[in-house]
Amino acid sequence: MQQKIIILDFGSQTTQLIGRRLRELNTYCEIVPYNRFPENDPTVIGVILSGSPFSVYDEKAFRTEVRPLIERYPVLGICYGAQMMAYQGGGVVEPAPSREYGRALLSVVDSEDPLMKDVKVGEQVWMSHGDTITSLGEKYKIIASTDSVSCAAYRVEGNKAWGVQFHPEVFHSQCGTRILKNFTVDVCGSDCSWTPASFIESTVNELKAQLGDDKVVLGLSGGVDSSVAAVLLNKAIGDNLTCIFVDHGMLRKNEFVNVLNDYKCLGLNVIGVDASAKFFSELVGVDDPEKKRKIIGKGFIDVFDAEAHKIKDVKWLAQGTIYPDCIESLSITGTTIKSHHNVGGLPEKMNLKLCEPLRTLFKDEVRAVGRELGMPDHLIKRHPFPGPGLAVRILGDITPEKVRVLQDADDIFITGLKEWGLYDKIWQAGVILLPVRSVGVMGDERTYEQAVALRAVTSTDAMTADWAHLPYDFMAQVSNDIINKVRGVNRVCYDISSKPPSTIEWE
Repeated sequence: MQQKIIILDFGSQTTQLIGRRLRELNTYCEIVPYNRFPENDPTVIGVILSGSPFSVYDEKAFRTEVRPLIERYPVLGICYGAQMMAYQGGGVVEPAPSREYGRALLSVVDSEDPLMKDVKVGEQVWMSHGDTITSLGEKYKIIASTDSVSCAAYRVEGNKAWGVQFHPEVFHSQCGTRILKNFTVDVCGSDCSWTPASFIESTVNELKAQLGDDKVVLGLSGGVDSSVAAVLLNKAIGDNLTCIFVDHGMLRKNEFVNVLNDYKCLGLNVIGVDASAKFFSELVGVDDPEKKRKIIGKGFIDVFDAEAHKIKDVKWLAQGTIYPDCIESLSITGTTIKSHHNVGGLPEKMNLKLCEPLRTLFKDEVRAVGRELGMPDHLIKRHPFPGPGLAVRILGDITPEKVRVLQDADDIFITGLKEWGLYDKIWQAGVILLPVRSVGVMGDERTYEQAVALRAVTSTDAMTADWAHLPYDFMAQVSNDIINKVRGVNRVCYDISSKPPSTIEWE
C-alpha cells in the first residue's frame, strides 16, 4: 500500500505548496479540509497542519483537536498550525507588536533535535503571520529562534510533534526542504517510493481493473493534462479509448490542425470537430468574462455529447483533471475566483461514469509522467492555456476578426519566445487584446487601431507568479513584428503585474 502524509488544510494560500514540496521528496501526500481527517486509513504515516488566514482565538477560526493526532502520528504544525498546537497545549498566542512578514535569519538552533538536523544558525526563513507565540505550555521546548521571534520553532517532548512559525515550504526558506525532509523521511519513515514510473505502473494496473473492456471517451484540449491522460489511458485500454478534440474557434493559430497531427503520431484514436461557427454565434454581444466561460463550457458539453453519442456502448468519460482542480473545487473558503474547465457538467448530462487518472497529480508531476511515457517535449512543455481559449484574452465581446488579430499577434509572441530560447523559462505567456484604440502613424498616414498587451509570467505552481523580465531587444523585436505584420494593431504594451494581487489571465 502507498504510504501517505495527510496535510490538514486550514485555508492557507501555501497549502498546495506544502504538498508539492513533499511530492518532490518522492513522498505521496493528500490535502484534506481541516475537519475531514481519514480516521481509519492505515497508510497514513504523518500529519502536517497548514497555515490559515485566521487567528487561533477568532470565533470563526478553523479548528481541530490536535492531541489525538499527536498521540497517534508524527505531527508538524506550520504557522497557524504551530500556533493552534501550542494554544491547545497551554501556550499563549497574541497579536505581534508588528506583523512578522518576510525574511528572517535563524539566531538559535537546537542541532540535536531531529527536525533541525543540518539546519544552521544564520540560515534564512520566511515569516508571514500577524500573531506570535508568547509562551509555551509544559513539555513544549523552543528549538529555533530569530532576532525578532523567540519561538520560531518548538517541539513537544514525549511526542513526535513540532511546530514552526515560519514557512518551510516557500522558496525563500533556505533550510525549508531540509526541515520537510527531516520530518517526512527521518521522522515519519517515508520510503520515498512516489515516482513517475511507480505512478504509471500502478495507475495502468488500476485502469485495467477499473475499466475492463468498457469503452471510454475523453475530451482533448491540446494541453498537457488531457494529453498525458489520453496517453496513459491508451497504454491501459488501447482502442477502447476514443478522444474528441473540439475546436471552439478560439484556439491559437493553426492549433487545431497541429494538435491533431501530434495526437495521430502518438497513436491515439482522435475525432476532430470544428464547431467554431456555433460558438461564435452564441458569443455575439457577450462581454462578461464569467458568461463567456459558461457559454463556452456549455457549448463544449453539447458538442462533445453529440459526438460521443455516435460511439456505441460508451460507459466512461475520462478527463484530465489534476489535483489543484480538485482542491480548489472543494475550497473550504467557499470563494470562487473563476469557474474551472474540468470538474462537473459532462458526467451528469451523459450519464457516464467518471475516470480521472491524473487527479492525484500536481502540474509538474503530470509533465514528469508525460516524459516517462515517452511523449515529445513540445507537448509536455506546453504552457497552460485557458479552456475558453482566446475568448478570455479578448476583453469585451468576441468576433471572428478580433480572434484573427489576437491569433496573429499571439503567434508572433510565442514563436519569438521559442526562437530566443525563452519559452521553457516561462510558466505561461500570451497576448491580450485590449478594448481600446490608440492613435498611431504608419507611413504618412494617421492610424486609429487596437492595442495589445503581452503577458509572460514565471511560476512553479500558478498559485503565485511574477512577471517575466524579458530582454529589451526581444521585446523591441516582438513589438515591431506585431505592429508591422498584424493588421489592426498599432500599439504593444507589456503587463508587469504579479500574482497576487493580479491574476495570470486578465479574465
